[in-house]
Amino acid sequence: MQTITHKINNSTFVEVLSDELVINTIEDGADLLANLYYQGFDGAILYQQNITPTFFDLKTKMAGELLQKASNFRMRVIIIGDFENIESKSLQDFIKESNRGSLVNFVSSLSEVTTPPPS
Repeated sequence: MQTITHKINNSTFVEVLSDELVINTIEDGADLLANLYYQGFDGAILYQQNITPTFFDLKTKMAGELLQKASNFRMRVIIIGDFENIESKSLQDFIKESNRGSLVNFVSSLSEVTTPPPS
């Protein structure tokens, strides 16, 4: 696993890069968020392919538990992936609702996160 630091709107985010799963269990996610928080990051940029598919099955409650951990740490979480063709209505609704707020966002590319909006 490697990381890249980004300054976004006066906040420090860490982009987590890996060729394998980084979050396979709730404990993995909680440990990662805690470590990043204690390193002074304001947010984490994660990739869909580095998170177990179980996270995206809302019946498992993994997403809710991990995002509650992020909320406890007051840490933003941005998940980059392909969320356009999701068949689960509940997951579509969850993503739409999350994207209305600022704590957790689902985007399709890093440029959506790091490129400032036009003036």
